[in-house]
This record gives sequence, structure tokens and C-alpha cells, in this order.
Amino acid sequence: MWRMDTSNLLFRARRAVAAFIALAAWALSQGASAAPRCAPLPGALLDAAQLRALLPCVRVVDIRQGDDIADAPWAAGHIPGALAAPYALWRGPADDPGRLLDRSEFQALVRKLGLTRDTPVVLVADGGSPSDFGAPARVYWTLKWLGLRQLAILNGGMQAWNAAHGPLTRDSATPARSGFVAAPQAALDATREQIAQWLAHDPGAAQLLDARPRAFYLGQVKAPAAWQPGTLPGAADFAFSHWFPDGSGTLPPLPELQRIARELPPRAAGQRLVSFCNTGHWAAINWFVLSEVLHQPGVELYPESMVGWSRAHQPMVHVPSRGAQLWGQLQQTWKSL
Repeated sequence: MWRMDTSNLLFRARRAVAAFIALAAWALSQGASAAPRCAPLPGALLDAAQLRALLPCVRVVDIRQGDDIADAPWAAGHIPGALAAPYALWRGPADDPGRLLDRSEFQALVRKLGLTRDTPVVLVADGGSPSDFGAPARVYWTLKWLGLRQLAILNGGMQAWNAAHGPLTRDSATPARSGFVAAPQAALDATREQIAQWLAHDPGAAQLLDARPRAFYLGQVKAPAAWQPGTLPGAADFAFSHWFPDGSGTLPPLPELQRIARELPPRAAGQRLVSFCNTGHWAAINWFVLSEVLHQPGVELYPESMVGWSRAHQPMVHVPSRGAQLWGQLQQTWKSL
């Protein structure tokens, strides 16, 4: 009787172990196939082939602009899985486009896109011109300032994607809303108050870099929303277009960017570099290349730039006389007729 009970117990134990092993193996196989393991983004700038290889793992945010989301270029065809978030959603009011939105507005937008602090995000614009690169660069800066940690830009935008025969779709993706909480990174953001303080008490604290075409720097033309033409006192000019020697909307390879960067005025050890333009659009290109691609330390963006600065009646240089300004305005009006 004892032998029969022992034999029966051993048989049941073997069956239980076998079942456990089979169940564990099935669970492991299911877990491996349920969600691919994805490596971190390889860098801040991706080409079309790199993005295509990463598509199962990244959130593509298409910021191409139309009259509204339904009429945006995204609706006519976009990268599979891409979400529409036109550039205008990330910008301030018409009279001060560079001004940052309220933190709660940014937070709501990021949550709607289903993004978290660690979501790998790739930004896609049209890519048709050097100026167009300012849109993804500014949104990249905004997301990094809000606290997101994995960000990249598709170099050349949709023009590069189409040239590489990347797949397109009209299907819409609907992500689950995230619980993202903004954590602004003050080290990325140079404020008007900080710049005014440096200019008044410590002019050597920061190198101010004007990203606009030289005519803006010299006060020969101004942005429509600016109070007057001119630039920040002590600023050097380095137009954003320097980074695009072929005139396209695609940044050149790293060695060429490194060569171009050698044309910048030298910085003292520990000195900040503050990039600005009219509304923080072109300036975001200088910031992106220097900070995110060339990994230079202490590079900041002044979001409001000259529109916000001039409208606050802060000190400026290269400001023409009132008569010269009126003549310049008449010339601009005449050219536009």
C-alpha cells in the first residue's frame, strides 16, 4: 500500500513539473513576441533608412502645417503610425510667436500625443528649405525643455522620406493619452530677464548669437511683429543658413558641420552661448546643431528673441534713425506690390 502511494505521488509531481516548464516556456515566448525590445535612439538626427528601421519602436510626430489638422499635409499621406501635431500648436500668439505657451497647454498637447518622458520621438517636417528645419528644431527644443529625454529629427523631412521611397499611409493612429507631467529644464532657456541682467552687470557671461540673415542683424529689415529693427548689444551674427551649404533642407554630414562650426567666434571657458533670432525659429537651428549634434556645452535658446525683446523696449544696437526706418518700410511695401 505504501509503495502504491509513493509511486502515485511521484507520478503526480513529475506531471506538475512538466506542466510548469511548458507554461513557463509559453509565457516567455509570448512576452518576447508581444513587444519588441528597442534600443535607444542612435542620435538626434536620423536619415530615412534609420527611421524606417526604428518604426516599430518610435512615435513619429508630423508637424507639417496646413490650415487645420484635417487639411494638413499629414491627411494626404504620412509615415505609418505618425501623429499630426502641426507647428502652429507649439507656437505663441501672432504678435509674439516665440513666446512659450503656458506649461499646462504644452502638457495637455504632449499627453494627447501619448508621449511620456522616455517615449522615443522623431519629429518630421516638410524638409524643403533651410528655414523649414527651424520647425522641428524648435519643437525638439520645446519637448526637451518640457523634460522629454529621447528625441530626434528626420533629416530632410518628408522630402527625404519620399526620395528614399518610404511607405506612406492615410490611416490614423489613436494613442492612449499619457499622464505626462512637465518638468521644465531651466538650463536650456535663456530668459529676457537673464539676458538683461548679463548685459547690465556681466557682459562676458554669455556669447549672444544672432541666427538671422545679416540684413536683420544690421537693422536694415525687421520682423513685422518687432517694435524696431536692430539686434542685441554685443551680439555676433551667424545666420542659420550657414549649416546648409547646398541650400537644401538637409543638414550635411558631421565632418562638414564641424568645419562650419569653426567659423563661429571663439567662446571663453565656461561662457554660455545664447542663440536668438526674430521669434526663436531660426535660432532653434543654431541651438540644435551646436547642442544636440556637435554636443557643445552651455548652449541655450532665447525663445521670444528680438520680437519679445524689442516689444519690451530693451536696449538694442544697429537701430537706424526714425527717418531711415520709415524709408525702409516704404521700400519693403513697394517691393511687395
